[in-house]
Amino acid sequence: MAREAPLGTGQLNEDNLLEITMASKPTVLGLTPSFGFGDRIGLATPGHVEAMKRSGKTFAPIFPQQSIREMARTSRGPEQVMKDALEGMTQAGWSGPTGADADHLKTEEDVNRTAAVGFTFFTIDPSGDVDASADNYDEPTLRDRFASIRDRIGWVDAYKGRQHELPNGTTVTLDEEACLRCAVKYGLAINSAVALADHIKSVHEASGSDYEIELSVDETDQPTTLAEHYIIADQCLSSGMKLVSLAPRFIGDFEKGVDFKGDAALLEKSLHDHAAIAELLGPYKLSLHSGSDKLSMYAALSRATKGRLHVKTAGTSYLEALRVAARHDESLFRAIIDFSRERYDTDKATYHVSAKLDSAPTTKEVADVTELERHYLEKWEDVPAGKGFTAPGRQILHCTFGSVLTHAEFGPLLRSLLESHLDTYTEVLAIHFSKHLEALNAGL
Repeated sequence: MAREAPLGTGQLNEDNLLEITMASKPTVLGLTPSFGFGDRIGLATPGHVEAMKRSGKTFAPIFPQQSIREMARTSRGPEQVMKDALEGMTQAGWSGPTGADADHLKTEEDVNRTAAVGFTFFTIDPSGDVDASADNYDEPTLRDRFASIRDRIGWVDAYKGRQHELPNGTTVTLDEEACLRCAVKYGLAINSAVALADHIKSVHEASGSDYEIELSVDETDQPTTLAEHYIIADQCLSSGMKLVSLAPRFIGDFEKGVDFKGDAALLEKSLHDHAAIAELLGPYKLSLHSGSDKLSMYAALSRATKGRLHVKTAGTSYLEALRVAARHDESLFRAIIDFSRERYDTDKATYHVSAKLDSAPTTKEVADVTELERHYLEKWEDVPAGKGFTAPGRQILHCTFGSVLTHAEFGPLLRSLLESHLDTYTEVLAIHFSKHLEALNAGL
């Protein structure tokens, strides 16, 4: 096992990681409703645990959760992510189960590294093989594109012309165009997902350990159609994939750091339809990625899935770390905002956000730090019950986490501040995620 630089709490080595893991070993969670708490710094787990104690109810937590992309941007490897989370659980007195999410996996090496340290929930991300332009192809182009991959996609004729009535009465129609478009858009991605799932299976058969798989197909501009969801899930399950959760691209906008944008009634109808497919073919859970701060649609998600759901959050815990800076080190908070504004146009490239730099004031324009916190982080007392945050400044700070945390000055200063005020960080996180969990429980 490769060693990591000691970026977390305490000196990391193979022996104490094994000791911690054996004391609080992550497990599979199955169809239990679950909530993922991402931690990009390594100090958030006590706050996550406190939120679960206050408001978790029927939810199972996933405390160790990090995507490969986030690990690269924060210079933290799988060993450190696991160790920080399990140490935080132990320190906070968590004795219940936890999953461990190796998020957005693309390669066999990603699987090997995360499986080696005890991750149990493997999120496959085949987005690199998705043809994101397929929704816009006219018929001749669509047929040409299909012809170029026909020898690798053998299932179109098996689905073409079929209809399936879902448990809620909705009919999924698999006409020729729907099948061809799904093949062009997702066919190669399905192949790569199945191949990576086979590798995950072989790794765990060799080690004698249990695992479960989530498939992410949400990183597209257009929503996943019911026909696409049906074919994707059916192909994966038919291959023997141990699919416990699937993340479609839902209708509406699921931007980073802010609440859901879109028609709530249409979304709820769509959620019921997607949940019905998951019930018919699986059952498996529906997963909401970019789930941070989407409070206004949580109850609808719980109702539609009858609790068979997973919600994934990550960047919102980083934003709460900046709230600690706003309250305990104003100069650092202002400096991070200034730096984030400089980095935003570059760092936002891989994120779904709409905020512009001129949608939030500069630090020079706001003298009062409490008002600055409102512009860039928002405050719960200003938000209607059952709603999430919407301030554009949150997206400016959200997208630039990697640049801040790996900055030679800001990263160590922020970490030191959090370590000195861990009680504040724990409490703001507990409040923040209790709001999330209570909104989800409202629909159960």
